[in-house]
Amino acid sequence: MLQEACAENFTNVPELIERGAKRIELCDNLAVGGTTPSVGVIKIATAYCSDKNVSLIVILRPRGGDFVYSAMEKAIMMRDLEEIIALQANGIAVGALTAANALDKPFLEEIAKLASDNRIELAFHMAFDEIPEEKQRDALLWLGEIGFKRILTHGGPKENTIFDNAAHIAELAKITPDMTIMPGGGITKDNLADLEKVLELTEVHGTRIV
Repeated sequence: MLQEACAENFTNVPELIERGAKRIELCDNLAVGGTTPSVGVIKIATAYCSDKNVSLIVILRPRGGDFVYSAMEKAIMMRDLEEIIALQANGIAVGALTAANALDKPFLEEIAKLASDNRIELAFHMAFDEIPEEKQRDALLWLGEIGFKRILTHGGPKENTIFDNAAHIAELAKITPDMTIMPGGGITKDNLADLEKVLELTEVHGTRIV
């Protein structure tokens, strides 16, 4: 089971890797759910993780709050993506929605094209949980079609525990073998063994996962 540790800036990255993290999701401003870190942080973290044979994923998010972005914010995100590619990170975690909590397909296609042209791995972050459950199957399949490999999800309302949402996470995992469903939100090294008893896990995500 791959443990992806979410790190705020570079400070804790060495310790997280030493504890067993095999992939780092790098961000800033965890208090608002994570935003894109600085170029300097990405550069140092990428070099360090590469040396340790650990994959580095950078969150592509210009601000906290919702996932409905203005034209200017989208331009910022595309410029940030160009920098992330130039700094040779392994991939990005991104999410973009419409005001109706549907996928922002034109913008996601733009992101996916630039990423795939540069062999950058694509993960869709917990913006996925804002999509109504009855529309998540179609959303997941469409994301797979444009090149996304992984969905980070809490599986339901934030106020629920990951155990409350386990049944829905299991249903998502059955939809397509080409997409990895990675649970996150409230998973720690202390409750991971219990979660393994109710979910078949291949990857997990958290700030305290190791």
